[in-house]
Amino acid sequence: MADFLWKNYFKHTTEEKEINAILKENILFADLSSKQLKFVTNIVHLRKYRTSEVVFRQGEVGVGMYIIASGQVNITAEETVSDKNKSPHGIIITKLVSGDFFGELSLVEENGRRSATATAGEDTSLIGFFKPDLIEILERRPGVGVKIALRLGEVIGKRLKETTDRVSMLEEQLTLLQSKSST
Repeated sequence: MADFLWKNYFKHTTEEKEINAILKENILFADLSSKQLKFVTNIVHLRKYRTSEVVFRQGEVGVGMYIIASGQVNITAEETVSDKNKSPHGIIITKLVSGDFFGELSLVEENGRRSATATAGEDTSLIGFFKPDLIEILERRPGVGVKIALRLGEVIGKRLKETTDRVSMLEEQLTLLQSKSST
């Protein structure tokens, strides 16, 4: 019995150190002290996914974001999400790897729907940070919560600008193609 307890204790401690190291490198948690990071480490959730396992589907209500601890996640836009038993298909928007994060909009949206499907591209470990976790941090340690919320706003703003720039470029290309086809 004691052997089991020791193995489980050290496994938990090693897992915490790995999570802490990953959070430390993530922009959302970059402003936190070691003590603050440890507090957040004890709140987040480690999830493991097998190859092709769905993390979330397009159209579902989002409840949190994920940081890739190891592995790869494919983000796809699906044509339909009506059949929950159907495997994900559609256009691959991007492939994310260790250190990347996704789903952060769900931390600030009220009942917002997922705009894409996230699927494990290989065996993958994710650190889940959910809206109730952020609320708990804001209530228990407001200073920590504000630091995270400010960084979250910065990330969302940057990604919005990148998306706006990409849409503008695509509109220009479409206009050019339309003018060529009409001549």
